[in-house]
Amino acid sequence: MRVLLAYSGGLDTSYLVAWLTRVKGAQVTTLAVDCGGWSAAERSELAERALALGAVEHRFADARAEMFQRVIRWLISANVRRGGVYPLSVGAERGLQAEILAREAQIFGFDTVAHGCTAAGNDQVRFEAALATIAPNLSVLAPVRDLAPSRDEQRAWLREQGLPVPPAGGKYSVNQGLWGVTIGGGELHTSSEPLPEEAWYWTRGASGSARITLEFERGVPVALNGARLDPVTLVEQLNLSAGALGVGRGYHLGDTVLGIKGRIAFEAPAAEVLIEAHRELEKLVLIEEQRFWKDHLGDIYGRRLHSGLFHDPFQRNLEAFFESTQEHVSGVVKLRLQPGSALVEGVESPFSMLKASDAKYGERASSRATPEGALGLARALAEPARLFRRAGEAGVLEVRP
Repeated sequence: MRVLLAYSGGLDTSYLVAWLTRVKGAQVTTLAVDCGGWSAAERSELAERALALGAVEHRFADARAEMFQRVIRWLISANVRRGGVYPLSVGAERGLQAEILAREAQIFGFDTVAHGCTAAGNDQVRFEAALATIAPNLSVLAPVRDLAPSRDEQRAWLREQGLPVPPAGGKYSVNQGLWGVTIGGGELHTSSEPLPEEAWYWTRGASGSARITLEFERGVPVALNGARLDPVTLVEQLNLSAGALGVGRGYHLGDTVLGIKGRIAFEAPAAEVLIEAHRELEKLVLIEEQRFWKDHLGDIYGRRLHSGLFHDPFQRNLEAFFESTQEHVSGVVKLRLQPGSALVEGVESPFSMLKASDAKYGERASSRATPEGALGLARALAEPARLFRRAGEAGVLEVRP
């Protein structure tokens, strides 16, 4: 049996390489789909470990640019934060990774693919939904989900076999991507305990502050501190530089697709900076109804993406709407970064609605405005409440003995 395994190098997929080859006698080819977060050295280590665990071949797919164009740009456009906190980070990439797994399987003649998702998380739903949609004829193996070995059991079995265990012994379930790092397990099985400082990645030991500028064109970030960069490079640089200042660290306690509660820690420096900057720029160039409905639909978009509906056609409809709102979202945003915050200090745009008006908030009305007009507006807005109150008073008088 030839199996193409979606391989992250973590404990679950490391265990699977060895288990499929030694217990099932499969010929396993590992596929690392890079949606960001790995250094060149880490990519090399992934390949070495996969072969040491028994893989007959290791493949690598650089999906960072595709990840930005097909996923992250919409998360920015829609200012997506699940629960008002979590920018979806690595959960948003699973549908794309499953698609690339299926694509590679079809190109190289694999009838069977495998993933290392557990039975108690969202990723199994995301992988299975994507594969069922785009490659229903592929056979899909998920032994970690179906047999449910504990993380302690996986570590012990690998050591018994004399095989390498992932760095840090797999105490935490760590996922890295272009849009952030998520950390699960350990203290995060509770609702009250924080991670120890050494468990963090990009924000560990953060200190200091800095001022930066970001430039957007039609909602897409194109320059950092005046230097034009492709989006992937810009995001990667922000993850390191803003992460070193402690930006983007957080905890998310929320509802899983399965209906149970789950808690993770996350580090999303670039997401925090870009969403904050983009949101404030939109306030300058969009009308209130555009922002209200876009953010409302953005919440729906993020919830559906979180639930594994990456390939659902309604997502494309929402993306078309988001794109239509970004025509004027161009300009420069000034931010101050420091541990725990990304503060927007100023915004400029050639499409500024503030500059388009000769009014001065709190001091001078628009030259086209009249006191009578403002008074009429106030009375029209108040009329429903006035009538409601009047009717209530009349009703009280009517029923009073």
